[in-house]
Amino acid sequence: MNKHIIAAVIGLVLASSTQAMPFDKSSLSLNVIGEYKTGVFDLGAAEVVAHDTINQRIFVINAAAATVDVLDINDPRNPSKIGEIDVSELGAGINSVALYKGLVAVAIESDPKQDPGKVAFYDSTDLSYINDVTVGALPDMVTFTPNGRYALVANEGEPNDAYTVDPEGSVSIIDLRDGPLHAFVRTADFTRYIGMEDALRNKGIRIFGPNANAAQDLEPEYITVSRNSRTAWVSLQEANAMAVVDIRRAKVTDLLPLGTKDHSQAGNEFDASNRDDAINITGWPTHGMYMPDAISSYMFQGKTYIVTANEGDSRDYDGYSEEVRVKDLSLDPVVFPDAAELQQDENLGRLKTTTANGDTDGDGDFDEIYSYGARSFSIWSGTGELVYDSGAEFETITAARLPDDFNSNNDENDSFDSRSDDKGPEPEGIALGKIGGRTIAFIGLERVGGIMAYDITNPYKVKFLDYINNRDFSVDAQLPDKSVNPLVGDLGPEGLVFISASKSPNGKPMLVVGNEVSGSTTLYEIDVEVPRNGYRGHR
Repeated sequence: MNKHIIAAVIGLVLASSTQAMPFDKSSLSLNVIGEYKTGVFDLGAAEVVAHDTINQRIFVINAAAATVDVLDINDPRNPSKIGEIDVSELGAGINSVALYKGLVAVAIESDPKQDPGKVAFYDSTDLSYINDVTVGALPDMVTFTPNGRYALVANEGEPNDAYTVDPEGSVSIIDLRDGPLHAFVRTADFTRYIGMEDALRNKGIRIFGPNANAAQDLEPEYITVSRNSRTAWVSLQEANAMAVVDIRRAKVTDLLPLGTKDHSQAGNEFDASNRDDAINITGWPTHGMYMPDAISSYMFQGKTYIVTANEGDSRDYDGYSEEVRVKDLSLDPVVFPDAAELQQDENLGRLKTTTANGDTDGDGDFDEIYSYGARSFSIWSGTGELVYDSGAEFETITAARLPDDFNSNNDENDSFDSRSDDKGPEPEGIALGKIGGRTIAFIGLERVGGIMAYDITNPYKVKFLDYINNRDFSVDAQLPDKSVNPLVGDLGPEGLVFISASKSPNGKPMLVVGNEVSGSTTLYEIDVEVPRNGYRGHR
């Protein structure tokens, strides 16, 4: 395979992007110190992770077994499974787990998933069941507010595959003021926006499901909460937007369109084809929809900023699909006079796009091309203004570090360039942590794998720190017996959690990553080396 780099701009970008920037006159690195392996390949045996500070345990969503696996990390070099939580009597599947001071919250979907789901509470020490409450359809993510008063649930409300049943999306607010035994639920929904669909579309919010109103079409994905526990921001992935929720009032107060990323601009280039046998990071006349999955938040100079992993996602069901490749679009000949060349497989032809956007004048051909995700992470103000985007760095950095495995898929080695047409490295998970007074963002790349680390202390002066990929591309990912090859390392990082030095079992900051394809949970120790007279040790 001739793996060469074209597009002259990439050389300059690589030269600047791949140099680790100063970490407050220090250097930061991620080092694997411990792993727990299920041996289960590509069944989601390690997805969302949560840390129990009381007992030094990691709670891991194991979708393959429909359990929450409990790992002892008192010796972080040898994590071991000591128990599990089985929720099979409460629902059909587990989607998320969160902890607050010994209280475990588990989000459970129903069968069918269009029915109301549940959140169940357990004791983190003896794993005993405490109580459960009913929430909205398809509870996809659960988190506690910083003060522990509430558990918040993103109820995605996805339709069935035939698209004949489409429940409303919502955010369940579980009040825990009197403890989990007396928990009660209020719902922040989107019903006030029914009848306002055209206005939302004009605002830039994607409302496009067949016969769906706004309440059905807005599907909460992930939640982050302000430090004072009063406000939540909720990613609405398919809508390419965020919702703002007043927690105490249980009310959606605003919808924030995220807009698009102009991939024709310098610094926003990407590789669009999996059929060109090359790394070709260049500018294209396309608009990337940010469409974040995981989001988080932090404070800078008294203001809250939202950090997003811009994964991208489409609606692709038997009853309705928006997905199409650029080569199958009828492009407006005035806007795209070079359409025939653009639509070749080695150019834009293979890129996955949408039929739900782009025909701006309603004449049946497409005046704009949209792609899923922005292949980046971003920082936004609390009111939805874009403050920072990592641009083309994820692809340029991985191209420099992994030239033979660029844009590989997560379930197969020897898959060079196979994801270039479909969201590229696909950033999905994100975790923020404080180390030495600095705020660090860790972003997991779902496809090629690995973790990006950035210093985001000042959202207006972001610095790339490090990229590590605990994956061996030289071996087969799967063994003949269908189990994962233990030598392959980590495939498909999904959930990330940061552990500060003060809460870590060994007194050093750590990052825990659940890898859904390899079914492994990996513990990274975060090292910061400083010069003489600088900060010494770990925080």
